[in-house]
Amino acid sequence: MQTPTTPIVRDIVLVGGGHSHVVALRYFAMHPLPGVRITLICTDAHTPYSGMLPGYVAGHYAYDDVHIDLCRLCAATGARFIQAEVMGLDREARTVQLRGRPDIDYDVVSINTGSTPQMRAMGAAEHAVPVKPITGFNQRWLQLLDKVAHATRPLTIAIVGGGAGGVELCLSMQYRLRAETQAARRADLAPQFHLFTSDGLLPTHNAGVQRRFAKVLAERGVQVHLQTHVAEVQAGRLRSAGGDWFDADEVLWVTQAGGGAWLKGTGLPLTDNRCIRLHDTLQSITDPRVFAAGDVAAMENFALEKAGVFAVRMGMPLAINLQRAVLGLPLQPYRPQRHWLALISTGDKFAVASRGALGFAGAWVWRWKDWIDRRFMQRFSVQGVDGLAGLSNMTTARTSATASIQLNADEAQQAQAAVAMRCGGCGAKVGASVLSRALQNLWVQPNPDVLLGLDSPDDAAVVRVPPGKALVHSVDFFRAFVDDPYVFGRVAANHALGDLFAMGAQPHTATAIATVPPGLDRQVEVTLRQMMQGAVEVLNAAGCALIGGHSGEGAELALGFGVNGLVDVDSHGQMTGVLRKGGMQPGDVLLLTKPIGTGALFAAHGRAAAKGRWVQAALQSMTQSNQTAAQTLRAFGATACTDLTGFGLIGHTVEMARPSGVQVVLDAAALPLLDGALECVQQGLLSSLHGANARQQHVVQNAAQAMTHPLWPLLVDPQTAGGLLASVPVSAVDDCLRALRAQGYPEACAIGHVRALPADELPITIDVRPL
Repeated sequence: MQTPTTPIVRDIVLVGGGHSHVVALRYFAMHPLPGVRITLICTDAHTPYSGMLPGYVAGHYAYDDVHIDLCRLCAATGARFIQAEVMGLDREARTVQLRGRPDIDYDVVSINTGSTPQMRAMGAAEHAVPVKPITGFNQRWLQLLDKVAHATRPLTIAIVGGGAGGVELCLSMQYRLRAETQAARRADLAPQFHLFTSDGLLPTHNAGVQRRFAKVLAERGVQVHLQTHVAEVQAGRLRSAGGDWFDADEVLWVTQAGGGAWLKGTGLPLTDNRCIRLHDTLQSITDPRVFAAGDVAAMENFALEKAGVFAVRMGMPLAINLQRAVLGLPLQPYRPQRHWLALISTGDKFAVASRGALGFAGAWVWRWKDWIDRRFMQRFSVQGVDGLAGLSNMTTARTSATASIQLNADEAQQAQAAVAMRCGGCGAKVGASVLSRALQNLWVQPNPDVLLGLDSPDDAAVVRVPPGKALVHSVDFFRAFVDDPYVFGRVAANHALGDLFAMGAQPHTATAIATVPPGLDRQVEVTLRQMMQGAVEVLNAAGCALIGGHSGEGAELALGFGVNGLVDVDSHGQMTGVLRKGGMQPGDVLLLTKPIGTGALFAAHGRAAAKGRWVQAALQSMTQSNQTAAQTLRAFGATACTDLTGFGLIGHTVEMARPSGVQVVLDAAALPLLDGALECVQQGLLSSLHGANARQQHVVQNAAQAMTHPLWPLLVDPQTAGGLLASVPVSAVDDCLRALRAQGYPEACAIGHVRALPADELPITIDVRPL
């Protein structure tokens, strides 16, 4: 979680993780502007570098070699990363509209989402695979590799598009699939390739380069269909505009690309292929708050090819102009180069260079291209290379000066107040008008037992406890560990509800307590609204009504809840159906419903050392409710239960074993782990609570041996919104696990068993068999 030392007064929002934006993020990190928050919104945590994609397809590079980790890049550069799908812009309200979550406010916004092929042929959208966006293509490419590996006849693959992208992809795929079939001694099943182009080959390149590639394609056995416009695609075949049908098991579309369909709803002036029309300053010709770069950009005074070289070179001038826009300074024009070098590979570590009328080729050209591409990617690695600063060398320092940003009188007063000596007590509350605006659009689950709640101006809520019920109460509170306030709100609410689920209580009502860093009213309001929207969605889904709370200023964003649940009581006032920690029985099996490792992963994330896909997978796990799992465990006769949180697996297991008077044998090798958790602890990236939790070794019978096990750090790793830890009779274990997995807990597993406590032994022992 980034904690700025100055109040946020302006927001620059980057939509899309394209080449221009990753370059801009590096610039922002090395030239920070105090008081300006940078937010990157992208559907994926990793963005591919187009220059290396053919090499990845050909098998020369691994996935991580050709992808920039956006989540890690943002953590290193001080930007917020929000993984979400953009649906549009509300330019009047100055917000980016996202699918399934609140809008993101901006002062200036830049769009660098890449492009999508214009699939205008009948049936193409249903039966062809667009190469862009590349993430979707990668999934289909992996499926195609598997399909070819299990084929019983040679497949036919059609590539639609004869530009450099189509030709390079065709040759790379053909090289890889031929190599795969030869290695499997199935060379007779190598796929057949057809390349369709409505024009000539590589029409924007010189005649020498065109002839060279025509020769390579012929030598590789690729059938090229020149001047052949594809008019229709059906399952298993395609039709040319001339009426000829061609068989095709797979159709890949690599034609002229354009902007996403959502851009049509923005009201921005667009080209016919939905690219944003721009001034030389990379601003929209009608809205000075909107910028664009890369494939989705269409400069009024320059006709640029959709090539990665232009997207990369736009990055720095884009970043400079975004900063100058929030400073109120004149913008600088971007002047693209008139001639540019294209290095086009043939799949087999051989490449052709093309620049204007020049062209040359060789294996050495591929090595040169490889050196250039790797050097570019190293700029976004942790350490960097050859004197280029990596992520670990970037600075996210902020000074206390905000005078350079033009503020109106009201904003200036708010900014001055935000950096002044702040009051304590009730003087530290969030302002009433800010709080009211932040909460006014929240829809709260109605509950007839709430007699006075959020819609009442009274000093406290009034809640009725239904007859035959008892109230279960718990409280949780912690500081933010992720820069997305909406996701943080979801995790915080889910974490707080975990205690109720573990005891078998039905969530009923909740009160919130939040701290928000001081700043301009607008920024405080937006942060609070985003965080509470995420939290209320989780509470509503659990049937828990938010009835009130308190908000105040704090150095860091934090959120917690007092939550109430209901359990049944009989006519004698005794609780029924309640699961407690102390009910374990010898012979029971210990089940865990979610993987562990959140403490280590977010310790690593704070150091920009965790891969983005690890972080996003952990957040998905943390936002998954335990409610259904709790119901399932009860249905299969669970004898004891708790939720796995800050004290880690050892700490929470001993809380169950001691009151039960039993010994728990934990099978370290059986533990389900979040992706990347083991790698993080192996690098010594541990939670700040790890040391305190590790001192629980005194409850482990074979502590000396257990502490040498590779998974010991994860046995004491503190968890946030972890899974449920429950003991279940051995006869019900298999059916219970099947039910849990069918209900969306695929990592649920048995991690140990319960036995009678031997005399003079400790409550936990670790099975330390090798992994």
